[in-house]
Amino acid sequence: MTRFALTVEFDGTPFMGLQRQDHGPTVQQAIEDAAHKVTGEHPILFSAGRTDSGVHALAMRCHLDIEKQIEPFRLSEALNAHLRPDPVAVIGCEVVPDDWHARFSCLGRAYVYRIANRRAPLTLEKNRAWHVARPLDAEAMHEAAQALVGLHDFTTFRSAHCQAASPVKSLDRLDVRREGDHILIEAEARSFLHHQVRSMVGTLSLVGLGQWRIEQVGEALAAADRSALGLNAPPEGLYFLRASYPED
Repeated sequence: MTRFALTVEFDGTPFMGLQRQDHGPTVQQAIEDAAHKVTGEHPILFSAGRTDSGVHALAMRCHLDIEKQIEPFRLSEALNAHLRPDPVAVIGCEVVPDDWHARFSCLGRAYVYRIANRRAPLTLEKNRAWHVARPLDAEAMHEAAQALVGLHDFTTFRSAHCQAASPVKSLDRLDVRREGDHILIEAEARSFLHHQVRSMVGTLSLVGLGQWRIEQVGEALAAADRSALGLNAPPEGLYFLRASYPED
């Protein structure tokens, strides 16, 4: 049995999320089905993170165990051939030790959220960015975001359906910057609560629009109450950016 670590890129638009579900197509199902066609086996895919319906990934780290003798390059090529036409691509494949785990060995995760801040509607970026037509103040958003960095009770920014044992998380970084007509929000932490990034981005957008004071973000955090949340941003602007491991 060989454990293969995969780096996967995908457009989440047609999927119900990454993790396999009974009520619709998922990224996990697409990769596992492709692996079955390649090997005749039924390997289970484990991933560094979970993504909701419509959320994308630039470099999701995953692993699966395969009995068949096959080189990493050949496996990645075969998986990509069978993944077509699904918008999923294996962009990296390597053999890792048996005790390496895509989820449990992961030391940190990073996401980026893209806001297209322009009046004109989206064409090429439709379903790949959140369109906000009114001008956003990126500097005010960044200043407000710093109240969320550190160890906090993130109940306000946690989905009612979150299954995490505790709402307490340590947010390592939350940066907001403007690049042309795009606002980019990057978040890094060991792990995140369900909808945490989208909830933080949605609330920061209210600061950028001038509808919230900068201090209100910290006040909403301190409330530890989901009803204090300003807004939950839509999924299409969110991308899983990278996962970090001890060997990195």
